[in-house]
Amino acid sequence: MSTDQHLRPLRICIDARWNPHYTGGAGLVPVGLASGFSQLADGDEEFYFLAYPGKDEHLRPCLRNRCRILYCSEPAGPPPDPMWKRAARRVPGLHRAWRASRRWRSVPYVPTDVPYSDGTVESAGMDLIHFTQQDGFLTALPSIYQPHDLQHLHFPEFFTAAEYAQREKTYRTCCAQSSMIAMMTHWGKRDLVQHYGIAEDKVCVVPGAPMLSIYPPPRPEDLDVARQKFALPNRFVFFPAQTWAHKNHIRLLDALALLRNRDGLRVPLVCTGFQNSFFSRIREHAAKLELDSQVQFLGFITPLELHCLYSLCSCLVFPSLFEGWGLPISEAFVAGTPVACSSLDPLVEQAGDAALFFDPHDAAQIADAIRRLWLDILLRDTLVARGKRRAPNFTWERAARIFRSHYRRLTNRPLSEEDDLLIPHMLHLPQNRRSIADPPLSPQRDGLP
Repeated sequence: MSTDQHLRPLRICIDARWNPHYTGGAGLVPVGLASGFSQLADGDEEFYFLAYPGKDEHLRPCLRNRCRILYCSEPAGPPPDPMWKRAARRVPGLHRAWRASRRWRSVPYVPTDVPYSDGTVESAGMDLIHFTQQDGFLTALPSIYQPHDLQHLHFPEFFTAAEYAQREKTYRTCCAQSSMIAMMTHWGKRDLVQHYGIAEDKVCVVPGAPMLSIYPPPRPEDLDVARQKFALPNRFVFFPAQTWAHKNHIRLLDALALLRNRDGLRVPLVCTGFQNSFFSRIREHAAKLELDSQVQFLGFITPLELHCLYSLCSCLVFPSLFEGWGLPISEAFVAGTPVACSSLDPLVEQAGDAALFFDPHDAAQIADAIRRLWLDILLRDTLVARGKRRAPNFTWERAARIFRSHYRRLTNRPLSEEDDLLIPHMLHLPQNRRSIADPPLSPQRDGLP
């Protein structure tokens, strides 16, 4: 790096291009980082959020201080292979990187290929780009890649052959070109290292954070409006998630039917989240179990309405079959909502002793967990208190500080005392899980009912 580059502020590009496939937790990461970087009063770094014109409304409210938008053109479609090669020559260093890579050179062009940079970030003088979602592009700039999880390897039945191939090509290519890979849990890091054979010191853990913390808490009148608008029952359990098959709405419905038929307990359920093609299957199953009057599907709602539902519900139930990070769990901690969730390794790591765990494949266990939280106020209060103690571990400002330390490290910039503390901590934390995850909740050990 030249002396002039060291003298000017570090310029970081955050990939925030809106992708409709990632309207869930992964798609919200750029918004969270915009909030986190806007809170940093120290340092002179400049943060540019790469976005398509007219598709940055989700970012703008969070941009302050040294955060701004960098617009790029939206792709019109894949050009023929020779045009990709000519475009690569216009980006300094990219054509050499392409020629030097045996794997990129040996893979023939198909529509699912990882695209080359269009030159926007290079022309703008960026020093590093952070790909915050599963997508990315080829660039000669140093990069951080954040693939979130390898669900397609664990549950290939949830993906078409084309989707599986797209993920494999994108993930492996972006992992190979990146200077660092970021995962939100140590389980996710181990999974990536195991399946892709990546060196452990290339993968760093940066915990996620709740989106609720970005927005102001609801006022009493907001709660009244939400209750009336959605005709909410006095008590209900809450499940915010897109209707993907792996979110496990089907077994959750089975658990509600079991509670009704076995225990005579009618527990209302409120679900939110984008309703994709699998939603019809969920609707059919609810009708088959005669749960239509007991279950509400509200679809996509506003952040304020989401915060209201966390505040009004009796508990969060999160029965997912696979997660790299459970965004609703961290949101529940902030909102003071008790949590029952799947006993997946990343969720146990995230929630520690602040959740009641169950086997997501077992409807009876899901039902038992809901029943305990529905009837036991002492257990609910205990989990809420534990969740509030864990909540400060998961903030966007903290995530922003950790990422900034790595941005400086990867671009050979001077490190602060805070950086020296954060970087070794995050690089070597897998040997000391207790600093991020307490033991799972044990009724026998903790004296819970």
